[in-house]
Amino acid sequence: MKTIKIGTRESRLAVEQARLLQRSLEQRGIGAELVTMKTTGDRILDRALDQVGGKGLFVKELDRALREGRCDVTVHSCKDLPMETPADLPLLGFSRREDPRDALVLPLGREAWDRDLPVGCASRRRMLQLAALYPDATFQLVRGNVLTRLAKLDGGQYGALILAAAGLKRLGLEERISRYFAPEEMIPAAGQGVLCVQGRAGEDYSCLEPFFDRDAAVTTAAERAFVTALDGGCSSPVAAFAQVEDGEVHLRGLCYSERLDTYTTGEARGPAGDAVGLGRALAARLRQELEGGDGR
Repeated sequence: MKTIKIGTRESRLAVEQARLLQRSLEQRGIGAELVTMKTTGDRILDRALDQVGGKGLFVKELDRALREGRCDVTVHSCKDLPMETPADLPLLGFSRREDPRDALVLPLGREAWDRDLPVGCASRRRMLQLAALYPDATFQLVRGNVLTRLAKLDGGQYGALILAAAGLKRLGLEERISRYFAPEEMIPAAGQGVLCVQGRAGEDYSCLEPFFDRDAAVTTAAERAFVTALDGGCSSPVAAFAQVEDGEVHLRGLCYSERLDTYTTGEARGPAGDAVGLGRALAARLRQELEGGDGR
């Protein structure tokens, strides 16, 4: 039987995430090996993503490896995927969602948050929502993988970090979490906690089906539709979080206006079969509430 080559970024978190798919395949007697690589986004660490090309910097090398046949599939954090997907490299499916919440992380050994130091953050979405909860908080850009960011925190550069709980748990670092932010307090990034598998059009990937989760596909469709409708990019302060409840989708979203320098949040419910329509409708409603009827 063919060994499936799984492409992934070389960071420890990315490798741990790819191993989830690898183990799923191996448990069913299917050979799988990892093909790791450094992406442009991993190399450029001194600037915000929107200044150097956005989320696409984390996937273009992986996309090239897929097209060239150096790997058969690639595994991504869904929240890091661009909203536009190449037709020849479709999204094949989504994993069961890990904890979707954002989390506050303090320096090792500290029990109190030192507000005199900035919060390390690379996301305007997180900055806006944390500032609403803690008006005295200040922020400073932090880039790099999770372990790099933690080293900077423990080295005294920041008073705290805001990180995805899912990544910390997958790395076995749950004990570093000082406080969780419920989605009602801080709406997560679209797809946070979900892994996405990408492959080549026209190939048979039926062996991957047991790894995929139907609810994750529905919620991710709603969240990504919401962000896409608002033209949300990698650093745009747009947020979306959906849950499937009794056959319905409950979607929360955050819409920001550059012109007004403010944001609004809202929620909607609808049938799971129209998750994309629900995302688009909530985006249109929040944009109108924020910007007014002129649509500017």
